[in-house]
Amino acid sequence: MGEVHTGLLQNSGEIEESACRQVLALTAGETVRVSRRPIVHAVSPDRLTGVDCRLPSATQSRVRGVGTVLSRCAITGGRVAQGSSYVRLTRAEADRRLPWSHYLARPGVVEVLGKAKARDLADGFADDPPPGCLDLGAISGRFLDLAQSSPLLDRRAPFKVPRTRLRWVAESGEPAIRFVLRSDRTRSVLVVHDGAFTPAVADLCEDLALHDWLLTTLLVLLERARIGAVPGPEAAARLAPAVDHLLHLWMPAARLGDAMAPYWESLDRRPGFSRQWQSLVDRVRDQVTVNTLALLSVTAEAGRRRR
Repeated sequence: MGEVHTGLLQNSGEIEESACRQVLALTAGETVRVSRRPIVHAVSPDRLTGVDCRLPSATQSRVRGVGTVLSRCAITGGRVAQGSSYVRLTRAEADRRLPWSHYLARPGVVEVLGKAKARDLADGFADDPPPGCLDLGAISGRFLDLAQSSPLLDRRAPFKVPRTRLRWVAESGEPAIRFVLRSDRTRSVLVVHDGAFTPAVADLCEDLALHDWLLTTLLVLLERARIGAVPGPEAAARLAPAVDHLLHLWMPAARLGDAMAPYWESLDRRPGFSRQWQSLVDRVRDQVTVNTLALLSVTAEAGRRRR
């Protein structure tokens, strides 16, 4: 299970690949991974956080987990930043806590001490964790804050929008995916896959979180434009940040392998992420086009009057 926080990079404009590397160089001596096609995507080195705490439980059972959380931060297109953390839960090999060397040798694994049902833990994780329980969101948020505080960023973002949080749980079984909007800022995803867990599942959820944030943010900017309630040029000006900073970033599943692509295809059938995105993009472009034509018409009329 994991949690991804996604937000606008706190900079006035898109940062270059070299700057992405520096912002994400959060662990000395480790390499920042960068892919350039089809869009620049930089990922920080993995970071481990040791945990020994209660695990979230839908039935409020006192279940203890010990191990390490695996976290990373990513920047897409020099514009959108993400903090991501996840763990794989396994039954403990012993009925007591072992030396930390045992857990450090198994990065991203939390061992469950005592009796616990997987469904109970999964359902408990979908809600906000109570105090004292494993909180992957807090770890993801702190890691993202660390990247956002880089002195290379001018902290003059072109618009303000809240971060979104996507919590995900992966289980073994017949392949399926379920996406739920829990609130304006929180989503949950259940991924059922055949075979053992692989990091590709985390890649899928980070990609889904990125595109959900893009869709959510474009909706917010359209609402703020107040199309029809304010003069056309004013509405078009309010939509300019969407054109400048968001529209070119929509590339679902572009970095996913063949095994994960069918999950995105399922989401495009229902609830229809790409259809909604294209509808919103068409509306933005129609507003810009209509107001550009109106401006050209006014300019031409003024020229005829001068003659």
